[in-house]
Amino acid sequence: MFEALTDRMNQALRRLRGLAKLTPENTTEALAEVRTALLAADVHFKVAREFVERVQTQCAGQEVISSVSPGQQVVKVIHDELVNLLGEGTAQFSTARPLRILLVGLQGSGKTTSAAKLGKLLQKRGYTPLLAACDAQRPAAIDQLETLAKAENLAFFANRATKDVPTIAKGALAFAAAMPTPPDALIFDTAGRLQIASDLIEEIKRVRDVVKPDEVLLVADAALGQEAVNVARAFNEAVQLTGIVLTKLDGDARGGAALSMKSVTGVPIKFAGTGEKIGDFDVFHPDRMAQRILGMGDVVSLVEKAQENLDQAETERLAEKMKSADMNLEDFLAQMRQIKKLGPLGNVMKMLPGMGEFEVGANEENRLKQTEAIILSMTPLERQKPQLLNGTRRLRIAKGSGVEVRDVNQLLKQFEQMRKMMKMMKGGKGKRMMAEMERKMGNRGGLPGLR
Repeated sequence: MFEALTDRMNQALRRLRGLAKLTPENTTEALAEVRTALLAADVHFKVAREFVERVQTQCAGQEVISSVSPGQQVVKVIHDELVNLLGEGTAQFSTARPLRILLVGLQGSGKTTSAAKLGKLLQKRGYTPLLAACDAQRPAAIDQLETLAKAENLAFFANRATKDVPTIAKGALAFAAAMPTPPDALIFDTAGRLQIASDLIEEIKRVRDVVKPDEVLLVADAALGQEAVNVARAFNEAVQLTGIVLTKLDGDARGGAALSMKSVTGVPIKFAGTGEKIGDFDVFHPDRMAQRILGMGDVVSLVEKAQENLDQAETERLAEKMKSADMNLEDFLAQMRQIKKLGPLGNVMKMLPGMGEFEVGANEENRLKQTEAIILSMTPLERQKPQLLNGTRRLRIAKGSGVEVRDVNQLLKQFEQMRKMMKMMKGGKGKRMMAEMERKMGNRGGLPGLR
């Protein structure tokens, strides 16, 4: 997501960062490029214009701090305005119990899948959710939601005997109240249309009156672009939205919907869907997204992802191996598998500051698979003692993994260089640096400065 915007924005910001002195002329020229970048990302023209005007006004009134370059100060202003545009602060849910959530949106926006993803996310946060199938228009919607609920061990309600959606919603409320352990979060999946129509709006209003939701979330496809503004405005005027769920962020390189809808409706983006898997769904953090757009990475999200997906004991074991420079190919394989749990390598790279511009595509992903295949073609003893790998053994490994001998040689050379580097880190300056990192990290289980 936001790849095109990030590329165009960074072109403009490179010019700004290099400025030793700010003048109305050079600032206006750079901000014109920022405006063009926003428009190219399908941000609504009015939103783009007002954004640049606010940045320009703030830049004109900025006092230059001696320790920071003028260009960097402008970048800081742009960052803060992006956070404001996306919705400052992390949007919180209502504290009501049971929490009643009504999902609305157009057909094809991903409401049914988002209902299950949201249910799973709430389950991880300690809720006991129930999914209510209130889409009586799309034949497969009920079956789809039921399948997802069963797969994720979520409570489910449907009434296939009627197409009257308010009646279905009322039945869901009664069903939940009668359960031995009533759920504390009810998620109502409603029908959508290919476009906003009066019958859709009226049906949602009737369901809203029955459910009396604490949260009304618009599920919107990130690729809607300029049309996202009209969709968000129409639903907000009809049912008073409390939040937005942006879906399919992994498939849209522009992301203009995210930058437009909050500004036009005043409603925060609360969740984001970033893939097809049930776990590709999380709370939307405006400050982190702004950092990604500006190529600053997103270390906080990377640490959270690591804490959620990686085996802590195994991670600590590998860290000790690295500290002692005692890694073998078995450890190297385990380390690779840990990294793979964080998702596609390209996504991980984008979370690292300054690494967003590095292209990680299919070739790099395939190289990782090839490396894994080579190591798996070795015997356990060969992985533990790479020095045993003579020419005959290397030929056998190459044939077993479907690669050339030179590929095996290259892997072993890179691994040996890594081991030498770790040995260098054991002494002198490297040892002091590692000790300082440990001191800063303490027992927080994360990176320095993060709690």
